[in-house]
Amino acid sequence: IRDSRHTAPGDLGWMIQRNAALYAQEFGWNADYEALVARIIADYARDHDPARERVWIAELAGRPVGAVMCVQDEHEPDAARLRLLLVEPDARGHKVGSELVDACIDFARETGYRHMVLWTNSVLASARSIYQRAGFQLIAEKPHHSFGADLVGQDWRLDL
Repeated sequence: IRDSRHTAPGDLGWMIQRNAALYAQEFGWNADYEALVARIIADYARDHDPARERVWIAELAGRPVGAVMCVQDEHEPDAARLRLLLVEPDARGHKVGSELVDACIDFARETGYRHMVLWTNSVLASARSIYQRAGFQLIAEKPHHSFGADLVGQDWRLDL
């Protein structure tokens, strides 16, 4: 896993492209999701604190197969926010997602955050099981219509 200090040019663009393509293919999500991911990545690229925020790119056989980011939560300064966990279909089942989430949690602990939070959707069952195994607790659910689909958004929290 490469962290953000060694992120290669193009990695953040790859994260946007792969999130958009995979979620469209697997869940039928529209370009609104790509726009959201692009904003998240652009905000990170433009103005992040390298001491408290980081991106990890997982590689298998020299190619990127997964990513996750850890940023400071905008509403709760002592909380880290896990964002944009992604694992390529052919890399699933190799613990890539768990390793990325663990790296994010370890970094948040080492950095002094007290909590880690994340928002996901109930259709993302594989990610949810990774979060549950890592100790996250579901704290809220709310139906919404986003990305061209009817979804149930979920807020998860982990005390560090």
